[in-house]
Amino acid sequence: MKKNLDIIIIGFALFSVFFGAGNLIFPPYIGATSGSGWLISFLGFAIADIGMILLSINAVAKAGSYQEVVGRAGKKFGLTLEVIMMLCLGPILVIPRTSATTFEMSINPLFPSVNPVIFSILFFGLTLILTIRPTKVMDIIGKFLTPVLLIALFVLIGKGILSPIGELIPVTDSQSLFSTGLTQGYQTMDALGSGGVTALIMTSFLAKGYKNKKEVASLTVKASLVAGIGLVLVYGGLAYLGATVSTIYDANVSQTALLVNITKQLLGHTGSVLLSIIVAFACLTTAVGLTSITAKYFEDVTNKKIKYQHLVILICVFSSIVSNLGVDKIISIAAPILTVLYPVCIVLVLMASFKNIFTKNSTYKGAAYATLVISILTVIDSLGVNISLIHTLPFDSLGFNWIVPAILGGIIGTLIF
Repeated sequence: MKKNLDIIIIGFALFSVFFGAGNLIFPPYIGATSGSGWLISFLGFAIADIGMILLSINAVAKAGSYQEVVGRAGKKFGLTLEVIMMLCLGPILVIPRTSATTFEMSINPLFPSVNPVIFSILFFGLTLILTIRPTKVMDIIGKFLTPVLLIALFVLIGKGILSPIGELIPVTDSQSLFSTGLTQGYQTMDALGSGGVTALIMTSFLAKGYKNKKEVASLTVKASLVAGIGLVLVYGGLAYLGATVSTIYDANVSQTALLVNITKQLLGHTGSVLLSIIVAFACLTTAVGLTSITAKYFEDVTNKKIKYQHLVILICVFSSIVSNLGVDKIISIAAPILTVLYPVCIVLVLMASFKNIFTKNSTYKGAAYATLVISILTVIDSLGVNISLIHTLPFDSLGFNWIVPAILGGIIGTLIF
C-alpha cells in the first residue's frame, strides 16, 4: 500500500515538473488546427512528447544516471553536453521563464499595477522555501501543488466537454495531421530534462527507504507511467477544447491568445482567474522541480564542494534577475541552444534504450557527432547564413533533418573504429 502511494505521489510530482506553462498552449493549438481530426494530430504529439519522456526516463533509470547514457559518446563529450543542458534547464533559460510567464499570463492581466521585479523576488523566494530540502521536493509538489493544478485543469476541461463552444471543422488529411502533431510534440523538448528529473525521482525513492537499485529503477519507471497517463489525459482534454473552436480560429491565431479566449468563452471572468491559477501552479511546480534538479546535479558534479542549499540560493537569485528580461527575450535566447542539444540527446537516449543492439561506444560517437554537426548547421542557417545542404536532407520539413546523418554516422563509427 505504501509503495503504491509513493509511486502515485512521485508520479504526480513528475507530471507537474513536465507540465510547464509553455506546454499548456501547444495542445489547444493542435486541436484548433485539426478540427475533427484532433485525435490523430494529438497521437503524433503524444508520441513525440510523452513517448520520448517515458523512453528517456526508462533508459536513464536502467543505466543508473544520465551520464551513463550520454557518456557512451565519450566522457568529456557527455559531461559537456550534460553541463550545458543543465545550465539551460536551470538558471540561464527555463527556470527564469517560469517566473516571467507567470507574471505575463497570471499576474499582470489581473493586477496590472504589480511591479515585475518585486514579483520575481516573491516568486523565487517561494521557490527557495519549497526547494531548500531536496528530499522533500517531490512530496511537496506531489501532495500539495499538483492536486490544485489538476483540479483547476479538470474544471476547465470538464466544462469544455459538457458544453462545447462550437462544432468540429471536418478535416480529411490525416497524414498531414499526424506529422503536424509529431512536430509540435518534438518542439516541446521535454525529454531534454529527463536525466535530471530521473535522478531526483530516484533520490526521492532512496530517501523513502528503498535501497535496492533494481527496485528503485522499477519504481521510477512506474512513477513515470503515472505522470504519462496524467499528461495524456490533460493534453488530450486541452486538444479537444481547441478542436471545439476550429470553426472560429485558423492556424494564424496566437497560441496564448487561443487558450485565453477558450477559457473566457467557457467560464467568463471566472475563466480568467482559473487560467491564472493553472499557469501560476504549472510554472511554480516546474520552477521548484528544476531548481532542485539543477542544484542536486551541480552538487554531485562538484563532489559536494558546493552545497545543495547554497546552489539553490544562487539559482533563485540569478533566475530572479534573468526573469525580468521577459518571456519573448528568454525564448529567443533559448531556441538556438536547445535546437543544437535536443537532437543529440534524442539519438543517445534512443540508442541506450536498445543497448543490446547498439553495443559499441564507437556507434554512439559516430551518431552523436554527426547529429551535432547537422544541428549546428541548422541553427546557423536559421540565423540567416544560407546552408542549402541541410534542406536537401530527408525529413527536413518536419525538423528531423538529423535522422539520416545520425544513422550514417553510427554506421561509419561502427565500421571505422
